[in-house]
Amino acid sequence: PVIQEILAQLRPTLELAAGGLLVGIVFGVLLGVLSGTRPNSWSDTGSMFVALAGISMPSFWTAMLLIYIFGLKLRWFPIVGDGLPALVLPAISVGFFLVGNLARLIRSSILEVMTEDYIRTGKAKGLGHWRVVFRHALRNAMIPPITLLGVQFALLIGGAVITETVFARPGLGQLLVTSVLNKDVPMVQALVIYTTSAYIIFNLFVDLLYGVIDPRIRDARTV
Repeated sequence: PVIQEILAQLRPTLELAAGGLLVGIVFGVLLGVLSGTRPNSWSDTGSMFVALAGISMPSFWTAMLLIYIFGLKLRWFPIVGDGLPALVLPAISVGFFLVGNLARLIRSSILEVMTEDYIRTGKAKGLGHWRVVFRHALRNAMIPPITLLGVQFALLIGGAVITETVFARPGLGQLLVTSVLNKDVPMVQALVIYTTSAYIIFNLFVDLLYGVIDPRIRDARTV
C-alpha cells in the first residue's frame, strides 16, 4: 500500500513546511510592521526591497544561492543531513517567498489601521508606540495576512517539492519526483490527494482562526 511509503516520508516534509511557515511568519510580520509604521523611510525601502526579492526569486534559485553562500563559502550550516542545523537553509528557501507576500500585505494593512480613531485614542491615553502597534494595530490588521497564509499554503507545499530536490532531502517532494520518473501512477495519485486534503484542512483552520483573532467575527457567528 502506498500509504506506508507516504507515512515514512511524511515527517521530513512536515518539518520543512513548518520551518518555512515559521520563517515566513516571523520575518514577514517584522518587515511588514517595520515598513508600515515608518512609511517612506529607509527602513521602509529596505524592507520592501527584501519583500520584492522574496517574491521575484524562484525557490530553486534561492536554494542554490543559500547553498553557495552559507553552505560552501561561510560553512555556517550543513547542506545535507538530518537535524535542526540542516533544516535552516531549506526552511529559509521555502519561506522566503512567503516573507515577501506577507510583508507587503501587512504593510498596507498597518498603514490603513494606523489612521483609525482607536489608535489615536490609545496614543492620547499615553500608551507606548510599540504597545499600540503590536497590541491594537497589528491584531486588527492580521485578517488579510491570515487569509494570505491559507492561499499560500499550496505554494508552500510546491516549494517544498523543489527544495527537497535541490537539497537532496527525504520527503514527499523527493518521493513525488521519483514516482513521476518511475511512472508510479498510484503513488502520484495518492500524493495529489494528500496535498489537496492538507490544503483544504489548512484553509478550514484559517477560517476558524478568524474568530480567535477578531472577537467581532466570533460574535457575529453566534447571532
